[in-house]
Amino acid sequence: MGETTEANDLLGRLRAGDCEARAGLIRLAQRRFLALARLMLRRYPHVHRWEQTDDLLQAALVRLHRSLAEVRPESVPHFDHLSAAQLRRELIDLARRYHGPEGLGANHHTDGAGPDGRLAGVADGTGRPESLEGWAAFHEAVVRLPEEERRVVDLLWYQGKTHAQAAEALGVATKTVQRRWASARLLIRDALDGELPVSE
Repeated sequence: MGETTEANDLLGRLRAGDCEARAGLIRLAQRRFLALARLMLRRYPHVHRWEQTDDLLQAALVRLHRSLAEVRPESVPHFDHLSAAQLRRELIDLARRYHGPEGLGANHHTDGAGPDGRLAGVADGTGRPESLEGWAAFHEAVVRLPEEERRVVDLLWYQGKTHAQAAEALGVATKTVQRRWASARLLIRDALDGELPVSE
């Protein structure tokens, strides 16, 4: 059984009141998001110093489990969107936890970081917003995006799907995904006052 078929079956059971389906959905999300959590921690050396992939994923799955007690996703894209939101919220919390004068990472050196806590390449627009403060702002900007743009960011950025895969998941044309992705990047850039680049 493919993951999409499995997810559809579990979501149907959950909507029908089968409480065991929630555990199945959590196991499915764990498989789907393990590689993504590992990738994201590699991108964020400031967080990676303090957190392991399993810790990040476990915390996000706990959030998802709580959400599924109240929310009944109507479709696989809705479930993926909900799952990505939990991972994003956990990353925001991690950034807040470790950033600042009292944070665990405040007075520790990270290779490649300058005295302002940013990694080389970010200030001149050639890299990503690698500081914890920058990533918190980035994820919070995603939260504030309009629904259509946010769903595209969830699929492309958080889940690592291609434009074609995102278009199929959303039931729209690839050009629509490309347009929404471009719009999302501009909105995020504007929200961050043009200081933190959004990668291609």
